[in-house]
Amino acid sequence: MDSSSTASTGSSSFRKFGLIALIAAFTIVAGACQKKVTAKPAALPPAPAAAPAPPTVKLSASPDFITQGQQSTLSWTSENATKLDLEPGVGSVQAQGSTAVSPSQSTTYTITASGPGGNAVDTVRVTVSPAAAAQPTQQSATIEELFARDVKDAFFDFNKANIRPDARVALTQTAAFLRAHPDLDVTIEGHCDERGSLEYNLGLGQRRADAAKNFLVALGISANRMTTMSWGKEHPFCTEHNETCWQENRRAHFVMAH
Repeated sequence: MDSSSTASTGSSSFRKFGLIALIAAFTIVAGACQKKVTAKPAALPPAPAAAPAPPTVKLSASPDFITQGQQSTLSWTSENATKLDLEPGVGSVQAQGSTAVSPSQSTTYTITASGPGGNAVDTVRVTVSPAAAAQPTQQSATIEELFARDVKDAFFDFNKANIRPDARVALTQTAAFLRAHPDLDVTIEGHCDERGSLEYNLGLGQRRADAAKNFLVALGISANRMTTMSWGKEHPFCTEHNETCWQENRRAHFVMAH
């Protein structure tokens, strides 16, 4: 073999070796590219805790109008509260309940409910009427005269049968008289003004008489001592056609039973 042939063979072997090395290097690089590291997803932040529910509370009084020496019952309910305070004079109470109070003067009661969600407040007012002072009775005064002097009628708004504040005062005085004369019975007449039909006013007058009776029962007067009836717009106390006269006719009127 001559030298040129040997050189050609050596050059060919070198090129073949170089090609194999190049292929091997490419394979290693390609494999490395395929082995990608999968990144883990970022952890989500924890969800915020739900806000605690705000407390609620409701306070009521029955009755909310009393005479000195009588009692009223305070009742309450609440939700989402861990502490309740009822003032004045009661203090810490359970989530719901009732208690009797006997204020000597008109008093506003306040209940405060506290919890993780905040505070809630409710109030109720108990109106106290002074006890009727004993009236000196003259020997010449008859029971009829005392009845006419001390028993007060209850007056009403137009087309209404609810007890107004002035009617509460009048009926409280009437109750004091009836307590002082336990053997005396009464008839409560319901009256209306001239407006409206006869049938409607008969019903309205009955509701007014019943409302006055129920108020007296709440003040401790026995229901058996009182009879109710309605005159409607018949037998008016005033016959003029104006509001002043109509107001005189919208009443629950007391008559001594015989």
